[in-house]
This record gives sequence, C-alpha cells and structure tokens, in this order.
Amino acid sequence: MEYILEMNGISKNFPAVKALDDVTLRVRPGTVHALMGENGAGKSTLMKCLFGIYTKDSGTIILDGHEVNFVSSGEALQGGLTMIHQELQPEPFLTVKENIWLGRLPTFGIGPIRFVDQKKMYADSLAFLKELDMDIDPNRLAGDLSVSQLQAIEIVKAVTYHSKVIIMDEPTSSLTEHEVETLFKIIGELRSQGVSIIYISHKMEEILRISDEVSIMRDGSMVGTWPASELTTDLIISRMVGRDLKNRFPPRLNKVEEDVVLSVSDYTSPFPHSFKNISFELKKGEILGIGGLVGAQRTELIEAVFGIRSLEKGSIQVDGKPVKITCPNDAMACGMALLTEERRKTGIFPVLSVQENIVISSLRQFCSKLGFIQDRRCKEAASDSTKRLSVKTPSLSTPISNLSGGNQQKALFARWLITEPDILLLDEPTRGIDVGSKYEIYTMMVDLASQGKSIIMISSETPELIGMSDRIMVMCEGKKAGELTGEEIGEEAIMRLATKYMVSQQNEGVAI
Repeated sequence: MEYILEMNGISKNFPAVKALDDVTLRVRPGTVHALMGENGAGKSTLMKCLFGIYTKDSGTIILDGHEVNFVSSGEALQGGLTMIHQELQPEPFLTVKENIWLGRLPTFGIGPIRFVDQKKMYADSLAFLKELDMDIDPNRLAGDLSVSQLQAIEIVKAVTYHSKVIIMDEPTSSLTEHEVETLFKIIGELRSQGVSIIYISHKMEEILRISDEVSIMRDGSMVGTWPASELTTDLIISRMVGRDLKNRFPPRLNKVEEDVVLSVSDYTSPFPHSFKNISFELKKGEILGIGGLVGAQRTELIEAVFGIRSLEKGSIQVDGKPVKITCPNDAMACGMALLTEERRKTGIFPVLSVQENIVISSLRQFCSKLGFIQDRRCKEAASDSTKRLSVKTPSLSTPISNLSGGNQQKALFARWLITEPDILLLDEPTRGIDVGSKYEIYTMMVDLASQGKSIIMISSETPELIGMSDRIMVMCEGKKAGELTGEEIGEEAIMRLATKYMVSQQNEGVAI
C-alpha cells in the first residue's frame, strides 16, 4: 500500500472564512510526515476534520485502504487514528495505568457485578511501556510526571489503540533538549513498527532532522509536498510565507539611552530552589534578554517583578524612585505590562470575544461618568488595535479561541498596548507561532523600543536572544550567572553561563 492515509479535496468553511480550500494530503506507511504552515494556514482545521472534531464540507478521507468519515474523536480512536494535542490534559490524580486505559478499564467479575482488573491493567501498561523502552512505573500518579513523561503516556495510549496514524501537534514546545531526544527515540521506534506520524511543528531544525516528507500549507491551501532531504530552512520559510525572509530579525535603528527605567535589587524568593539575590537594571529603549535553561527560574523572577509572586527580600525602583509592588495592579500603575508564557492558560479568556480580550485590562478607560462601559469606544479601540497589529480575525465578536496562535499572541499585545505601558515584560513572546508571525512580533518590539519603551524578553531560543537583545542576562539554578553585551554575545557564551553553577556543583561532587 503506497499511502496509509489520503485526504483528497478537503474543504471547510466557517462564517466569512474559507478555512480549507480543496486540500490534499497523502501520508506513507511507517514515515514521519511534517505538516507546516503559518498560524492560520489551516493545519489544525485539517487535522480536526480528519479526527472528527470538525465536519468537512467536501472531500474524501481514506485510512488504511478504507474510506472513513469520523464524526467524533472517539470514533477516530477506534478507527486507528490518534491525536496528541499541544496542551496535554492528563488526569493528575489518577495513576499512569489509569490514564492509559481511561474509558476502557479492564474488568472481571461474575454476572452483572464487575471489578476493575488492577493486575491486568498494570501488566498490560508495563508491557506497552517496555515495548517503547519507557522506564515509568504504571502505579505513579500522572501529576508527579514531567511534561515529556506525560507525552510518553499519551503515545503509549495511542499504541494501545493500535493506531495506524498518530498526529503530534507541537510536541516539543515545552521540552528540554534531553527530553526532545527521548521523544525522537520513541518516534523512531514507532516508525520501525510501521506507525505513521503526522508531525506539526514550527521548529525548522527538528523538521529537517526527523521528517521523511514535508507538506506545507498557506492560506487554507496546500502548497505542496517534498522529501525532507530536498529542503532547507530558507526554502521552507519562503514556501510557508510566500516570500523570502532573508533576515530573521528586523534591524535596530535606535540607540539605547542611558536612563535607567527599572532597577531590581537583591530579589529573593521565599521558596527553596527558586531565585536568589537577583539584581539587574533596564535602560530606556533597551531590549534586555533573559536566557537560561528550563528550571532557571526566569519566569518566576519576572512574575515577582510584576507582583504575581511574593518576595522574601528585595527592592525595586521605577524611573529612579522606590516603589512597592505587591500585586499586578501595583505594577500596572508603575507602567508595566506582562505577556505571560502560556497564552492559553494565563493569557487569553477563551470564552470571550477578540474585542473583550483586547479591552479587558483597560475597561476603566471606556467607562462613562456613571460607571457604564461604553461599547462603542471599546469597539473603536479594539478595531484600531487589530488593524495596527495585523490581527487576522473574521470579526471582533469572534471567540479568541478560534484564532490561530500567532493572532492570539498579537491580540494579547494589543491588550497591553492599550494600557500604554513604558516597561513590557515578555515571557516567551514567540513560543508556538510561525516564522511570519514571529517576524511581525519582532518588528513590533523594535518599533516599541524606538519609541522609548523598554522591554525584558525571556526566551528559550538562543538565536532569538542573540538577534533581538541589546544585552543578555543569563540565569542558572535561580541565580544570576552573568551578563553579556556587544561582541560578548554568542551561543557558546550563553550556554557557558546557563550551566555555570551546574558545572561548579558537579565539580564539588553534587548530583544534578
């Protein structure tokens, strides 16, 4: 059989939007097939039509030689298709084995009285875990596992359904380098067993390394499919966005001023294994990058600056004046804004519209003297912001959850820009979005800096840190490992600082 999966002429329309236009996707058995495209290109919609979450308007789907038309995810699972979503949703208070077999627990009993067969569930789970070379105790609580282990459990669950095709949506977005290697090893084992993987990611290096074939979508249509060996990063980008992006980062035309707008001194968390004795300054018009490995406590530090986390000790000055920040309202009153790391969990309000998400932090601006919210003014502000930031949305009343990741992120930028902040704290501002949207956000950051705004940017992508930062502060094990400026900035220098205290502890014989 040449193809395990064929999606032919798939179309899907939403009100005022043609999401998919005659899309064809063909996947070979036992291969990793990458599906790429900008946010909003139609990748997720295509996969949801395949998985039975959406009903396609036209086209046919052939799986393992038989035409299928799944009307629910449960039916898709039974039909040999599994989808591992970017946002994992395990049941944390259940064990590994219970998460694997949830909804189909093995039972035994006499007559109508049935009992869960714990021994069989344990044995079957252990067998599947060993088959994929995973050293995880089936009796462990899911809530005690790392993100990579939770992903592994989802993969085991897919194998127990005897899935012929597994869809993985941004599987490495929250993984460390070591965890990525573990995932790739598992994918290799699945491929050797004849399982096909549809791999959705924006990370070019991963795609070129792990994929057999690459399909690229743009504006709801399929641009084409190529062997991964024939592609380069530049070719993928040009085919995704329809234009060449020769420079990944926009040029910086302005110079950083010497005025210090933010001064943090001796910030220390009351919790063990968190940030300790951190001091740094931020200058007017500067983009200060904060680098470090997962667990370096970068997010925790910035959340403390914004008043979300408590302090054991430390002081802060804004524009040379001491201030006390104990909650986000205090930080906003000092001209700060925080774009959080997890937009789906702590950024957007998914049940609210685009307009409501944009104006929600500025409602006082749009109130009448009697305290009533003036919808007309809210609509004008939201409309101006979406046009200014090129937020692609069918309408302002569209639920923000219907937007692509890149457009959700730009809507969150719009929310904070309405508050007219002087200091922006950006935690992983381009995580999980495509190269085109990344460039738009980079351009936005450069424009803000040229207007005299000051930016702190946390990023786990070293090229992004180097390409966008005027200065880089690197953290390791909750401590400030050092700062880099000018010609000092480089990948080796960043990694050396990011592992500074790990190396010293290893030299002292302390296990990491």
